[in-house]
Amino acid sequence: MQRLLALCLSFLGGYIDTAGFLFLEGLFTAHVTGNFVTLGASFVHGASGGVVKILALPVFCLTILCLGLWARAFLKSHRAPLRVLLLVQTAFLAMGGGLAITYGPFENGHNSLALTLCGLLLVIAMAIQNAGHKVHLASHPPSTLMTGTTTQIMVDIADLIHSHTNSRQTISNQTTSGPKKDEIRQVLRKRLSLFVPALVAFALGCAAGAYGVALLGPLCFTIPPLITLLCSLLVENQPPAKE
Repeated sequence: MQRLLALCLSFLGGYIDTAGFLFLEGLFTAHVTGNFVTLGASFVHGASGGVVKILALPVFCLTILCLGLWARAFLKSHRAPLRVLLLVQTAFLAMGGGLAITYGPFENGHNSLALTLCGLLLVIAMAIQNAGHKVHLASHPPSTLMTGTTTQIMVDIADLIHSHTNSRQTISNQTTSGPKKDEIRQVLRKRLSLFVPALVAFALGCAAGAYGVALLGPLCFTIPPLITLLCSLLVENQPPAKE
């Protein structure tokens, strides 16, 4: 179930980032640091949406901070803390989507206040996903940013190719002096079996987000809360954390 859950979240990461970028004046709701690039473009070309791009990163960071404090205070004894986080994320996605449907499309500065509120609600939702994934799905690749995942995939492929030579050293500094080459290959293949599907799911989410905006307009934002609601049903109970 954890693997399916992680793949669904990767799909959502690609979907919401693409839909947000296309519909919210170039805002990245998941890959928030990318907004520095689009912010510069906004200044150069005189496009709207600059305020929400400036606020995205501090709001993202503040959400993670508040979430960490709240989780330590109230979720330590909960048997399914990730489910709670996903339900909270669902609420923020629904609120952001509601604003997009009610006040969108946001073109040429139209309804700039609604654009800012909608964008920040979605940024908060994706900050919750980032935090929940980092803590509760740490063995799986990140669901909202694929740069590191792509890098790891290519390094592992290079190591697999390299492991078939006589060299004792791999790119990731693993040597055959400890584990045997077969064991190293097994580790690499296992990691690739996690990372490659995550990358594919994210790419499919990007495609779905683009088609969603093209075909559904603002109604495309009804899909993300349904995904997180489904994900909450996939979360397995776990023993409460000990003090």
